[in-house]
Amino acid sequence: MPDHVYKTIELTGSSTSSIEEAVQNAVARAARTIEHIRWFEVTDIRGHVEDNQIRHWQVTMKLGFTLLDEE
Repeated sequence: MPDHVYKTIELTGSSTSSIEEAVQNAVARAARTIEHIRWFEVTDIRGHVEDNQIRHWQVTMKLGFTLLDEE
């Protein structure tokens, strides 16, 4: 098994429904331009409140992916 090198980025996903959906939205969006996503780590959870109700969930996370070997 070869050694791997990983890169991490930080991003924030949002959702009007749930924390889990906010994470899914961020990962799905990142996957459109990043290959070989391997893990995520939630670093912050917050929300937006209007009229005493939660309107948006916001989840900041680190996303790790494998760097490809040069050919």
